[in-house]
Amino acid sequence: MSDDGVVEVEVRVVPRARRDEVAGERAGRLVVRTGAAPVDDAANAAVCRLLASHFGVRERDVEIVRGRRSRDKTVRVRRR
Repeated sequence: MSDDGVVEVEVRVVPRARRDEVAGERAGRLVVRTGAAPVDDAANAAVCRLLASHFGVRERDVEIVRGRRSRDKTVRVRRR
């Protein structure tokens, strides 16, 4: 984590999963499973909600900075 409370997390998203969960780590990436389909940004919104809950921050403090259209994403989390 940087001095300003910002951390970037490498994430692997599994859309259309049976349940929404942060499922651990694989190959250096945090695995996030979501039941949302990768349509109309629904899976990205679900990933942000899940990570906000996981890290104990507000949803607006989580943003996808790379990979909006990919399963592999870089997500920035601001901790206050």
